[in-house]
Amino acid sequence: MIASKITSRYAKALIDLSKEQNNLDTCLEDMKLLKIACEENHDLSLLLKSPIINADKKWGILEQIFSKKVSKVSLLFIQILTRKKREGLLPLIAENFIHLYKKSKNIAVAKVTTANPLDDQLRKQIVDFMKEGNKESIELNEEIDEAILGGAIIKMGDKQIDGSVRRNLKNLKNTYSQNLYIKDF
Repeated sequence: MIASKITSRYAKALIDLSKEQNNLDTCLEDMKLLKIACEENHDLSLLLKSPIINADKKWGILEQIFSKKVSKVSLLFIQILTRKKREGLLPLIAENFIHLYKKSKNIAVAKVTTANPLDDQLRKQIVDFMKEGNKESIELNEEIDEAILGGAIIKMGDKQIDGSVRRNLKNLKNTYSQNLYIKDF
């Protein structure tokens, strides 16, 4: 809980700073890059969390990695976090930044899980369906899971629509497993 408060405060501060500098979209791309770099490189994540390596050495490494890839505002932000010994929270701060950015731009994220990749027509139908009750624009994240056999599972926020074949078969199995025979005396 404390880490989430800290990360959301730092993310909010970066959003405010990037708005002041008219650099919001650039900072978004920087935070996406930072998040992906930490997710894909386990050694970088371990470096950021390590209490053994001092902050100056961590900053030197981070500066070499990101100095030519991120904006000046983002680089200074990373430097401040490193000085404050909060570099281990960088991936979470980046994630919170992305979340706050989408919230400020009224972008809702919907996750669609299917057994096969979606074609453009079906993708458009899903986005149109999700937009019906919302005034937000929709960002569609697609995931392929062959275990659902067919159909789709759509999640947006705290709502989920499960129209998968796997779910229908499970419901059918539960129906047949019930004892429908009632003794009539």
